[in-house]
Amino acid sequence: MRFLSLVRINENSGLQPSEQLMADMGKLIDEMTAAGHLVHTHGLRPTAEGKRMRLRHGRLSTTDGPFTESKEVVGGYALLEAASMAEALALTERFLKVHGDEWDVECEVRAIDEGCGPAPP
Repeated sequence: MRFLSLVRINENSGLQPSEQLMADMGKLIDEMTAAGHLVHTHGLRPTAEGKRMRLRHGRLSTTDGPFTESKEVVGGYALLEAASMAEALALTERFLKVHGDEWDVECEVRAIDEGCGPAPP
C-alpha cells in the first residue's frame, strides 16, 4: 500500500536545517529508498512563492502567498510504500525523530486510494 505523509511546519519559526540534520536526513532517505519504503520525497518552497486556488459555488478565485492566516503549512511530503498504516507510522516516526528536540514538525499520514487516478509506476 502507498501512504502520503504530509509534513506540516511553521514556516515563520526562523529555523533552518543544520548541516547535521541534512546529513542525517540524507542517510535516512538513502536507507528508506534502498529498502523500498520511500517512493519519493521533497520539501516545498515557501508559501510566499505559492498561490491558492479555490472553487466556491462555481466561482474560481486565486490568492497569492504568503498565507499568513495559516500558522502551519505543508512544508514537504513523503510518498511511502508500507504494508500497513502501522508500518507507515513507524517510517514517519523515524523521519520525525531525525529532527531532534529543536524542531516542531507534524506529519499527517494518509493511505492513498489506489482506485482513483492512473496506476502507480
